Formats: sequence, C-alpha cells, structure tokens
Amino acid sequence: MDFQQSLAYLYSLGHEVLAAKFGLENIRCLLDALGRPERAFRSVIVAGTNGKGSTAAMLESIVRLAGHRTALYTSPHLVRLEERIRVAGKEISEIDFARHAAQVRTVSEALVHSGRLTALPTFFEQLTAIALNYFCEREVELSVLEIGVGGHEDAVNVVNPIATVITAIDYDHQNLLGNTIAEITSVKAGVIKPATPVIIGRQRHLAAMEGLMRRCLEIKALPVFANEPANVSLRDDGQVAFDYDSSHSQYTRIVLGLKGRHQAENATAAIEAAELLSELGFNIPRAAIVKGLRRVHWPGRLELLDERPCLLLEGAHKRAGARTLRAYLDEFWNNRVVLIFGAMSDKDIAGMASELFSAAKTIFLTRLNDPRAASPAALSRLSLSPTNNLISTESVQQALAWARSVTPPDGLICATGSLQLIGEVKRLIETEQDSV
Repeated sequence: MDFQQSLAYLYSLGHEVLAAKFGLENIRCLLDALGRPERAFRSVIVAGTNGKGSTAAMLESIVRLAGHRTALYTSPHLVRLEERIRVAGKEISEIDFARHAAQVRTVSEALVHSGRLTALPTFFEQLTAIALNYFCEREVELSVLEIGVGGHEDAVNVVNPIATVITAIDYDHQNLLGNTIAEITSVKAGVIKPATPVIIGRQRHLAAMEGLMRRCLEIKALPVFANEPANVSLRDDGQVAFDYDSSHSQYTRIVLGLKGRHQAENATAAIEAAELLSELGFNIPRAAIVKGLRRVHWPGRLELLDERPCLLLEGAHKRAGARTLRAYLDEFWNNRVVLIFGAMSDKDIAGMASELFSAAKTIFLTRLNDPRAASPAALSRLSLSPTNNLISTESVQQALAWARSVTPPDGLICATGSLQLIGEVKRLIETEQDSV
C-alpha cells in the first residue's frame, strides 16, 4: 500500500469513536504477532480528561531536550493522521506510515484468517500498533503515550509503563464511560498499574481523587501528587509564568510555551513526571525541565494565528474547556470576539454555550464533516442563547469567510467547540497559504 491507500484502508475500518471496541484482547494478539514491539522501549502513559494531550506534549518536550530519544503518541489529530505519531519531535513520514500500516494490515488479516481473531482490529487498535512498531524500529528510549477515549480497556493500556500520569478527570464521553465522576474515574483509573508510580494531577472533583486513591491502595501503586502552582500570571503574549515547589526542587518564574492559566496545572504534573523519570534512570537536569516547558508546542489549544483579524483556535469540547477559554477571552479580548462554533452531538453543547456565547457579539454555528457532528439547527436549539446573534452556516469554509467579513482588523475570530473544527480551519488556512 502507498500512503493514500493506507489511509483509505484504516478509515474503512469504521469511525474512530462510533466503531470503537473496548478491550485488550485484540491489541494483545496483534502485538504478539508483531513481536511485542512495545517491550523494546520504556513508556509513560498519560490519562485523564482535561489536559492530557498538553501534559503529554510537555513531558515529551522535557525529556527530548534532556538529550533522550523520545516518541509521542496522541489523539486525535488536527490536519494529518501522521501528527499522532512522532519521534524526536518529528511526525512519521508518509513512506514510513504506509510501510508500517501495510505490515499491521497483513498481520491483522492473517490473524482473522487463522481464527485467532474473529474480526479485524479497529482503527485505533491498528493505529496504536503502527505507532508502537515504528517506535521500536526507531530505537526510542522513552515513549509518552496518551490514552484515547477510555482507560483500562483502551488499546494504549496494553503497554506496561514505568510510570503513569493522571490529569484532571471531568465529564466526557458519558455514553461510554459512565454518567458520574465516580464511574468515569473508575474507568480511567484502570491505567494505574500495580507497584508502578503514578503522578496524580490537580483534581477538581472530590470523587475523582477518592477513586484514584482507592485504586492506588487496592493495587499498591505509588502515588505522587502534583502541588498547586503559585504566583500564576499571564505575560502580555498570553503565555503563562508561575512558581512551583515540586517533590524535589523549587522553580521560580517558569514560562510555558502554551497559553492559558490552566496550563500551569498541567505543567506541574509534567514536572513531577520528569523528576520521577530522573529517579528511574533518565538523566533529566533541572535546566531541561525549564527549557522543555518553554519550548513546548501543542497546536489547537489557545493557538493564536497572526492574521488580521487575529484567529484563535481552541479545541475546547467540554464545559470545563469552554470555561477556561472564556477566562482567556475576558482577560485579553474584552468583548471584541466573533465566534465560530461547531460540536459533536454527544457533547454538553448547552454547557459550553452557557460559558462562551455571551463573550461574543456574533456567533457562527457550523456543521462539521463528521457523522457525530451536531447540525447548526441542533446547535441553535441546544445553545439556550438569544437567536439574534446566531448565524447558521453549512460549512466551516462559509463560517470562516463570513466571520472574516464582519470582524474588525483589531478584533478576534475564535474557532472552538471541537478539535475536528480546529482541524478543518487549519486545513483551510494551509490551502490559502499554498495558493499564494
């Protein structure tokens, strides 16, 4: 298969979320047939609800800038599927992706033909196998692996990590994970392994902390708690600066490469994880922690594009994320905002709208190219907002064009509600730049 054929094959396996199957039997069987590539390197698993992608990116940046050969596996992607699989900070090439996808497909089909599997591994299972196989080939020292949707039955959890990080747990994917924080925590806490250190990030819900502690006690895991960052402030460019007393050191005026006050709490978990890795044999000096946090890049999360008008991309797809975005808008943009909003139908649209919509004078509701997406009409019904500032559009391209037409040069267009929306906007901008 060439690259385009490999993409077509993977997407033919079904929608990543709608066709997802939880359980580790298929991925274990697949990795066994591939020679257990995940055993060739050490790994850290990052789970949670809010901030797990940012925390994973921060930790990988720290370890890489300490001089180690790193890998990063995240989901979902914004523009290209290859974004999810990185070694030494660089995306997997199309040639390498196609080669590994072909191998994983061949092995998967052989397992079904022999009767060892009753059905082909899913999109996410095969993509995870591609990533782990590639990391093995590239002889990485440490991989940082972000859990997908779930926890104990997520394909990434097939790996036996040297440490686990749990970021803030909140409501999300209730149809899959449970309707209460206690139920969601029970699923996500399943990534904590016996006698394995776990970094527990700052938790907003008492039920989440109680569930995580219960899991640690039951299996004799070793918890390390991230402390609260101190003196958190935003610089003129929106980047975060803060002080932090970790388990082993004191840090003064750490500056993050990411925007938003909430990133300081994600960074504290990354700092604790990096210090733990030093204890486990990785040489990670203090200077690498500071440098790695300053240089981290994580697109689609308060990503401000230098256009006129400015364009802010924030993939907030939960009420907590919308609340964080609103705080940033109130602090920096003072009601000069035009919003482009698109979301999946299974999300808390009313909750996101209640946090965000009053910050904007004009809101363009748009349809995303995904079978899970809510229609503009459904978004309007669920938004619980006055209708005089809601404008329905049938495509992201139309929403972006109309938003640009009504936003003054010193104003801000903010696209939010889904990472899928952010990906579509970024593709449109890349196409515009390529045509210049």
